[in-house]
Amino acid sequence: MSGHGHSHGGCSGGHDHDPPDRGTEFSLYTKIDTDRVECLNEVTNGSGKLVFKPWDQRLDTEKYVESDDDEELLFNIPYKNQPNMTFDDTRSDPDQVFEMQRDTSGILEYNTKIARFSNVNHLSIHFSKNFGAETSIVYYIGLRGEFTEAQRQGIMIAQYEAYANPKDHKTSLFDNVQHEIS
Repeated sequence: MSGHGHSHGGCSGGHDHDPPDRGTEFSLYTKIDTDRVECLNEVTNGSGKLVFKPWDQRLDTEKYVESDDDEELLFNIPYKNQPNMTFDDTRSDPDQVFEMQRDTSGILEYNTKIARFSNVNHLSIHFSKNFGAETSIVYYIGLRGEFTEAQRQGIMIAQYEAYANPKDHKTSLFDNVQHEIS
């Protein structure tokens, strides 16, 4: 336990409880292709990109995204060019479901199933409901993990023949009627 006291109402010291390197744990922010982040059902076009920000800016309420028409928001977060999800795709089983909790300080973490989220090139986050409001407002999404540079895959060019050209496949074998194939 730290060397300062706490009252029933929380810490009265007026300081941050996060370790100095806490923000580096959320370094995946720097790996997101924010120009290509897509948020479906946002009131203001492009505002979904604004909630991906550095840890030390997580409490900035000037930058946010609000849902349009209903409470759903769907974020498509690319690390490299991958297909985006649509609301039609949200009917399929997700890789993981989280029970959302209110978090006004931006410190609540949701642990992922490591096996499901290793080697991720694209991430989609679907907020299907909120806590009863007509629309949803999100101020901050922090992504934590280890980034590994994608390995460039070599390209193999293969040519397939629908019908073999016998002149390309010379052999000294005879066919079954005793003719030499040349």
